[in-house]
Amino acid sequence: MSNEIIKKLREDLLNFDSEAVEKTAKEALDEGVSPLEAVNVLTSTIRELGEMYERLEIFVPELMMAAEAMKSGIAILEPELLKQGGRETLGTFVIGAVEGDIHDIGKTIVATMLTPSGFKVIDLGTDVSASAFAEAVKKHSPILVGASSLMTTTMIKLDELVKYFKEIGIREKVKMLIGGAVVTKEYAEKIGADGYGANAVEAAEVAKKLVTK
Repeated sequence: MSNEIIKKLREDLLNFDSEAVEKTAKEALDEGVSPLEAVNVLTSTIRELGEMYERLEIFVPELMMAAEAMKSGIAILEPELLKQGGRETLGTFVIGAVEGDIHDIGKTIVATMLTPSGFKVIDLGTDVSASAFAEAVKKHSPILVGASSLMTTTMIKLDELVKYFKEIGIREKVKMLIGGAVVTKEYAEKIGADGYGANAVEAAEVAKKLVTK
C-alpha cells in the first residue's frame, strides 16, 4: 500500500494538483509512510519538473503550479519530519530580488529548485533593500545569499549589495550567488560575487558546489 501512495504522491505533483498532493501526503502519514521518504519523492519530482522546464517541455505556469503543490505537501510532512529529527540540509539560503526590481517568477523558480537540492530557503520576495538582505543574514545565519535582477536599471543594486555587505562586515560570513535576465557570469566576477546561475537548474547546482567544495 505504501508504494501505491508514494506513486500517487508523485503523480499528483506531476499533475500540479495542490489539493491532491496535500490529501495524499496526509494519507501517506496515516499509512505509516516515512515522512522523509514522502518528502524525498516530492523533491525529486520537482527536480525532474525543473529539468523538464529547462528543456521547454513545460513552461512557467506549470512549474509555478508544481511549486505550490510541492509546498502544500511539505507543509503536511515537515512537522512529522521534525519530530523524527528532521532531515539533513546543506544550510539556509536567503534569496530575493534586489531593490527596485519587482519581477518574481525567475527568483521563485530558483527558490523552488533549491529545496530539492537540500537547502532551507528563506524567500524575501521582490524589491529587497540591501539592509533587508543584511537583516535576514543576521536573523537566519544563512550559508548563501542569492540576489536577482531582471532589469538593467536595477543591476547596479547587485554591486551595491556586495559592497554593503563588505561595509558592515558580513561579506565573509556568506557566499553570494547572483543571477537574472540581464546578469552575466562576467558581471558576477566583476562585482565580487561567489557564483552565477544562468537558469534555475544551474543556480541550484552552483549553490551546491559553493557550499560543498
